[in-house]
Amino acid sequence: MKTLEKLVTALTRYIGVVIILFSAAAMAVPSVFAWATQYTSWFLGAAMFGMGLTIKAGDFKVVFTRPKEIIIGCVAQYSIMPLAAWVLSVLLGLPTDLAVGVILVGCCPGGTASNVITYIAGGDVSLSVGMTIVSTLLAPIMTPVLTYLLAGAWVDVSLMAMVISVTKVILVPVILGIVIHGLLGSAMEKISSLVPLISVVAIVMIIAGIVANNVEKIFTCGLLVLGVVVLHNLLGMGLGLLASKLFQVEYDKATAIAIEVGMQNSGLAVSLAAANFAANPLATLPGAIFSVWHNISGSVFASVRRAQAGKK
Repeated sequence: MKTLEKLVTALTRYIGVVIILFSAAAMAVPSVFAWATQYTSWFLGAAMFGMGLTIKAGDFKVVFTRPKEIIIGCVAQYSIMPLAAWVLSVLLGLPTDLAVGVILVGCCPGGTASNVITYIAGGDVSLSVGMTIVSTLLAPIMTPVLTYLLAGAWVDVSLMAMVISVTKVILVPVILGIVIHGLLGSAMEKISSLVPLISVVAIVMIIAGIVANNVEKIFTCGLLVLGVVVLHNLLGMGLGLLASKLFQVEYDKATAIAIEVGMQNSGLAVSLAAANFAANPLATLPGAIFSVWHNISGSVFASVRRAQAGKK
């Protein structure tokens, strides 16, 4: 059991490496992973269910005990990333498919990987979890509305269809996971260290499937998408950190906010692109590449912040 727990911990901590390995495998033998895109929504639902299983009633206390940081983090989440995505799309003159994909990434809530990266960075983990919970619960409204407002210049966006999509793949699985955690109580605590494996497998399969079905497109426009994704992610973390400093947030909490803002639930972006923008197949690509990159940049950022904290 302990060996399995160590394996799950390693897979969770180094999910970026795991995603890169499986993405490389998907590019080498696409036929092995191509089927996964048919179940993108199911995989994402499983990942969010896994997130819900890790949430305890006590995790909601941070929402009320640290309202200042929660508000700063969530406002930054739903302002910096969406606007940065829109500005980059306009300034770089991105094609419609890619612009929609980048904006979708920007309009999504924080990803669960941010909690792990915050832990590595020595940041305030409970605050990170609190921000992820709040931004996720707000997603059924914020993500569709922001996408409608910002991506509407490129494509027709069905607001209600997106609300339904986000509710089905985010809100329902998360709430179901929270309820089951509450019902199982102490029994759930015994296997809690293994639960992240559900989310890791689900996210890896989503990305591998997208890569397998877009090998040729990755070779033709992959560098452009990677460049936009890198800029977007770095702007998110940098401006998130700046916002924290402007409001005089403590070091460990500022670390959590910066990471939360910069690391998106890109799996949701992929799922929404596949479900709502089938006429724009490349819209799934930014989310897939973001999933790989933000784990790499997040790990580097975490190492820097932890080193700086040590000096302080």
